Amino acid sequence: MQPSITQSDQSEARRIPLWRNRDYLVLWSGQTVSLVGTGISQTAFPLLVWDLTHSAAQVGFVGGLGTLPYVFLSLLAGALIDRWNRKRVMILCDIGRALNLASVLIALVFGQLTVIQLYFNALTEGTLFVFFNLAEVACLPRVVAKEQLPAATAQNEATQGITALLSPLLGAALYSLRQALPFLADAVSYVGSVVSLMFIRTEFQGARTPARRNLRVEISEGLRWLWHQPLIRYMAFLTGGSNFVSSGLIPILLVLVKQKEGSSFAFGAILTIGGIGGIIGSLLGPTIQKRFRFGQVIIATIWIQALIWPLYAIAPNPIFLGLITAVIFTTAPIYNVVQFSYRLALIPDELQGRVNSVFRLLAFGLQPLGWALTGVLIQTIQVVPTIMLLFICLFALAVLTTLNRNVRHAAPLAAIQETKT
Repeated sequence: MQPSITQSDQSEARRIPLWRNRDYLVLWSGQTVSLVGTGISQTAFPLLVWDLTHSAAQVGFVGGLGTLPYVFLSLLAGALIDRWNRKRVMILCDIGRALNLASVLIALVFGQLTVIQLYFNALTEGTLFVFFNLAEVACLPRVVAKEQLPAATAQNEATQGITALLSPLLGAALYSLRQALPFLADAVSYVGSVVSLMFIRTEFQGARTPARRNLRVEISEGLRWLWHQPLIRYMAFLTGGSNFVSSGLIPILLVLVKQKEGSSFAFGAILTIGGIGGIIGSLLGPTIQKRFRFGQVIIATIWIQALIWPLYAIAPNPIFLGLITAVIFTTAPIYNVVQFSYRLALIPDELQGRVNSVFRLLAFGLQPLGWALTGVLIQTIQVVPTIMLLFICLFALAVLTTLNRNVRHAAPLAAIQETKT
């Protein structure tokens, strides 16, 4: 493990170009390996649940359990992340996630896997993800300079796009060969992430005051800060509504593929075609962020998602399903580059964990309901009516966002950065 560097050295290092920033490259490469593994297992997980139960509702319930910890743990985790050593949290979480997947692997090898265990695995993965993700988000402004946040965010989105391109096909192919292989691959990827984190020298947080206050007081500081930022508050609710709808995409695609007698590989191919859109969006994100106002980008992306969504109901084959998914996946990284870099630039370092936990509670809190409700609706009223109900939700979000004056008149990011420096 490398020794820590001083705060002055750290400040100077963060201002060098990203491609020469050693610690950022180590962080990025380690998380790239982890993302590939996660994409592989996430592709295999709904296929495994389907093969065990042949129930869209069970697919939704397991997926919902994976996102449920955000509802109960986000605020507490955010406050603790601002107290704890963020790097240590990330390392321990990835060790736990590797062991969690190893339990799936062992149960499959011995033929003892049940849907009850998958409930437990999904809940464990989601719990550790909450802590890891909040620590990762909070540490990024420490590893790169604030003016580099859009570029770093775009690079991260590009990485997610590339992994979204490769992982579904790899996951489907490995699952077709042997059900246990995708989970073995993800467990190994978490080990790779742990190793990379150990070689990062940058401190992931500023100096901490030795005094410890009541956790409720610290959580309330994050709540108050976000609540008094009307734009960030609305973006949290908007992201939550959008995630509520998009969380139903996996069960919808899975059932549409199975209805057309498609294979597991066809399901993976749809997500891979969608990943092409993710790469395009991540490449376009920084340019769009610089050339257009915040409100223009946010309003445009939510309208595109709303208007393209009903096409799922009439797509004749997996290729068209993939093309529709690619358009939606194109808008997601553009949206994320704009809102994520804007948000991180505004939040003080000592509040990063707490404010981001509040934001992500609102942004991801409805995902469990989205997963579960979509699965139940597909089971009861069939998949096409379910698609149209979710379209109504997206359309309403697009109208509300267009009418929101805080979105329309948001200050440029450059002005925010100048104010902070």
